[in-house]
Amino acid sequence: MTDQLLNLHVDVLAAMQRGGPRHFAKLAFALSDEQDPSDLALERFHDRLLEASPGDELLALWNRTLTAWDLDERATWSSSPARTDERRADAYTRLGFGAELGKAIDSLIPVFKEPGTVVISKDFDPWYTRESAAARSFYWRAYERLLHAKGWPDSAVSSLDEAAHSVVERLSDPARDDAFGARGLVVGYVQSGKTANFTGVAAKAIDAGYRLVIVLGGTLNLLRSQTQRRIDMELIGQENILRGADPNDPSALVGLDYQDDEDWPQKFVSHGGRPSVLGSFDIERLTTRTDDYRRLLNGIRALEFEKHDRSRPLYDPANLHRAAARIMVVKKNKTVLSNLVDDLRKIGPLLSEIPALIIDDESDQASVNTTNPRKWEAGKVTRTAINGLITDLLRLLPRAQYVGYTATPFANVFVDPGDGDDIFPRDFLISLPRPSEYMGVQDFHDLDSPIPRNERTVANSQEKAHVRGIEKATGDRLQEAMDAFVLSGALKAYRVAKGLSQDPYRHHTMLVHESVKMDDHNALANRLTAMWNNAGYTGPEGHARLAKLFASDFAPVSAAHAADLPTPTTYDELRPYVSRARQLINSGGGPVIVVNGDTDRYFAQLDLDFDRTPNVWKILVGGTKLSRGFTVEGLTVTYYRRTTQQADTLMQMGRWFGFRRGYRDLVRLYIGREELIGKIKTVDLYEAFEAICQDEELFRAELARYAPLVDGRPQVTPAQIPPLVAQHLPWVKPSARNKMFNAELVEVRSPGQPIEPAAYPVDTEATARNTQRWQPVLAQLSGSSTTCRLQADSTTPLSRSFQAATSVVSHADLLGILSSLEWEDENVLKPHLTYLSQLDGRLALVDDWLVLAPHRTERRRIEAMLLGHGPFSLFRRSRQAGKVSFGRISGLEHRTYAQQLIDTAQAEAAAGVTTGMGTHRGVVLLYPVVEATTDAEIEAVAAKGTASASEITLAFTVIPPRSAIDSKRQLVRFRAKDSSQPDAPIVNAPQD
Repeated sequence: MTDQLLNLHVDVLAAMQRGGPRHFAKLAFALSDEQDPSDLALERFHDRLLEASPGDELLALWNRTLTAWDLDERATWSSSPARTDERRADAYTRLGFGAELGKAIDSLIPVFKEPGTVVISKDFDPWYTRESAAARSFYWRAYERLLHAKGWPDSAVSSLDEAAHSVVERLSDPARDDAFGARGLVVGYVQSGKTANFTGVAAKAIDAGYRLVIVLGGTLNLLRSQTQRRIDMELIGQENILRGADPNDPSALVGLDYQDDEDWPQKFVSHGGRPSVLGSFDIERLTTRTDDYRRLLNGIRALEFEKHDRSRPLYDPANLHRAAARIMVVKKNKTVLSNLVDDLRKIGPLLSEIPALIIDDESDQASVNTTNPRKWEAGKVTRTAINGLITDLLRLLPRAQYVGYTATPFANVFVDPGDGDDIFPRDFLISLPRPSEYMGVQDFHDLDSPIPRNERTVANSQEKAHVRGIEKATGDRLQEAMDAFVLSGALKAYRVAKGLSQDPYRHHTMLVHESVKMDDHNALANRLTAMWNNAGYTGPEGHARLAKLFASDFAPVSAAHAADLPTPTTYDELRPYVSRARQLINSGGGPVIVVNGDTDRYFAQLDLDFDRTPNVWKILVGGTKLSRGFTVEGLTVTYYRRTTQQADTLMQMGRWFGFRRGYRDLVRLYIGREELIGKIKTVDLYEAFEAICQDEELFRAELARYAPLVDGRPQVTPAQIPPLVAQHLPWVKPSARNKMFNAELVEVRSPGQPIEPAAYPVDTEATARNTQRWQPVLAQLSGSSTTCRLQADSTTPLSRSFQAATSVVSHADLLGILSSLEWEDENVLKPHLTYLSQLDGRLALVDDWLVLAPHRTERRRIEAMLLGHGPFSLFRRSRQAGKVSFGRISGLEHRTYAQQLIDTAQAEAAAGVTTGMGTHRGVVLLYPVVEATTDAEIEAVAAKGTASASEITLAFTVIPPRSAIDSKRQLVRFRAKDSSQPDAPIVNAPQD
């Protein structure tokens, strides 16, 4: 039966595709054959919504449409911000929908309010508008349909649309007369769908007119082949792969690189016919899944673009939109790229006419120039092989745009911005949002959890639910990890038997990573095989172990986190599926596959193909091949003990990050809690990952903070990003530190944000002088005690309180103290002092400061007099190994309370009331710190009841009021190293 209502809505919404929402009833009247369609268009629509089921196509149509309007960052039809109720209300007004209909829609399709893409960008020519994108969208629409068919939520598709649009609009107009090549960087999360994003970018760019796309697909065949398949499947499609041949003709499939692929052709996008016959243009592949670039497959003619009008250049619209596009996915290998560069040189003048796009996957690997500038001769840049070949490509193709993709961006942002031939993202840097349903670092760590450690359970702690530490007390736990792999496989088989789709459970893998040495991998594989053979999974001993692990681990975790997924209540109910899991894991030559080598010498031993193999249920022992870019499908149990001293390398080892639909509750990470670095220092790999997470989240937060335009201009450009990179652990470097010093950070404005310097003097005399400078404040605090009670909210669910000595200090007095303090190495507070010093006088944004000196709990309190004042609670803090900075200063409860004071004052001011401290008062947390590792050391300092000034570091956290910012809202200010070069990439920010 024809769904007339759906067909009408399809037609009406199609008419709104370019300009956004318009009056629905008027358009319906114009497009409908009904004499009076308003009732059909609105009243019946409202009735349909009230009884709509989740699979209703009309509801799905409106879900896609409204979500796209909600997320559109460039909407010209609304002045309201994206992702807000106000934007949705604007849409309803333009549609002519009443309040009742809007309320019904909102109940079924709520506004998507998750954070969006963050963009740091130079000014650009707005050539790629929503209207122009809609006018040419053949390949994007096909890709969009595929994503919906794969089950992507409408919000995820719309978010990808927005992110891809943000990239393409910052590239050069492919029809532009003068050649210009943009350079950009897109930052995602490890295993978070970056390939999906750059496939969307390629689709939109090809639609817009880019005719040569070169994808640099990692350094290994494994990753290049996986990337080629994704692009063939989701962008190029069946008809372009077959080059017009009949898919039903058996002879056309001979030699096809996907003839033995389980997903061919059902899951490969179909355009409904040869694109060139349908009024669009074809895409020609210059590489295949099995063949990397060697030489142009059909000789130089493969890049001879046909021109409709030979008197005009290729980039002229008369030629551009009729020409076929070319795509190649190549490995970052010297021989491969040298062949490509040599072939391109033979093309001649046509190269200057080709709008090209170079997408560099894992762009911080191999692409960055790592030669030592001190060894360059006569000022000439010396480049590494891959970096040199990429710059050759960019020079040969003057209309080429370069977009790097990575989850670990530090190496890229540290590239010298002054090197005009290099890949520094001079034009834009885009941070992708954390996708929904993604398991990342935050899902394995309790970052800033308000719940005390001894009160954490598998229900309220990510660590308790998913992480199993490997330390001396526990032994190596390798057998337990293998048991967890078998048990989780049985649970997957159980869920399939209970009616769940097999797709999420097609592959089931365990990754064991202890070393980069290939000999170690072979020895470990032999040990795992022997352990498997002796595990007794079919006998009483094996079942007893599994039953115990199920009862103590999997059952309680799944009860808390499995939601509606079927889970057995007893091991006896699960036991029949253990045999099935064991069979799948042991099939095809045993349970273990070794995947190693930083070259392809060992490819022959790799029996691993997630695409061609129906079920990969294996234990993978690996190193480099599985630590960068390559997606380990079905990864459920990870056993990780490898150490490294590079943050980006360590984070890329986190293969346990990714999408785990249908088995999030089964994911387990066995990770080293005590490892040796250089046989000297004991480190905690789990804490190292947490520190790196803090580094990366701070970087992303800083990008988000500086992304809003001020007076229509960017606050910062990509060239001013390097000083925003933090480092929390001394032995884990972000990347090439020597590239951080192209700019000097002279001011950081932090309204409502904690300022917490940590590089206090090591010298006892300097420490004593600093303590003496706080004497007036100590005198005011002496003897006072106030109860500080935290407000319960979403981040602090439990109401808590602590005692603190309190006082109010004038802004001038506090600034005088802070300005006089001494620091180790250099004045780490200086950029903040530049800001704080402006808050008095002309701006008069801060009158005074509430100083809190927290007391420790009665049970743990150790007190002492200081400079004749007090007594004060003494706090234990330690410096980071090999570094002068303390690891932390303020306690979480204290900082949360201080932040609540600041936030409440701002909220009350916005509401026109003042019951608290007002918007002109900041908060200072002051801690008498003893540098120690145990409380016994603190007790020794306080033994006589009085602590010496040289033994106490008065450490602090300062939180200015949220209103402590001038109208320009500039948050950072940089100074160029050489101000005599006004065209240098780093320039002075505007002055007040």
